[in-house]
Amino acid sequence: MKKEVKRCSWCEGDPLYRVYHDREWGVPVHNDRKLFEMLILEGAQAGLSWITILRKREHYRKAFDNFDANKVARYDGKKIRALLKNEGIVRNRLKIAATIGNAKAFLAVQKEFGTFDAYIWQFVGGRQKTNRWKTMNEIAPTTPESDAMSRDLKKRGFKFVGSTICYAFMQACGLVNDHVTFCFRHQHSG
Repeated sequence: MKKEVKRCSWCEGDPLYRVYHDREWGVPVHNDRKLFEMLILEGAQAGLSWITILRKREHYRKAFDNFDANKVARYDGKKIRALLKNEGIVRNRLKIAATIGNAKAFLAVQKEFGTFDAYIWQFVGGRQKTNRWKTMNEIAPTTPESDAMSRDLKKRGFKFVGSTICYAFMQACGLVNDHVTFCFRHQHSG
């Protein structure tokens, strides 16, 4: 008899959520382009559900030049108008403008620190923080680390980077391992 795989409860109910949970969520990311992608997608999620953004992810990749920050930073009015007509993404003028501004801020961080990776991982001391939650209810929406990250990103000109968004980014990119202890990914995310 096959043993049932236990997962975090938030990913049940949609196959796309389950694949994301099983393969990505909580796995440490050290690739600048992927970090930029996740920062933008987490900001796009503001006021929406994560599944909405996951369903639009491929459209985002195409619309935003596969999250090439150098290209996104150079977007002009014509490109913004095209993005506002793109039904595959969240067509919110503030979020689109924030993506372009965040690309510029991202490039400035890369210039200062060498990589965005070197900058962002400093908020957890350079290594994944593994929590030992027994239930999803124990997980707070923010932490002192996400508060510090949010403050510093805002100081550097980033938008849509409140502490809750930063903590979701930290979870998604594996800066923290918030898989509950019974989840099969808890032991394998770092």
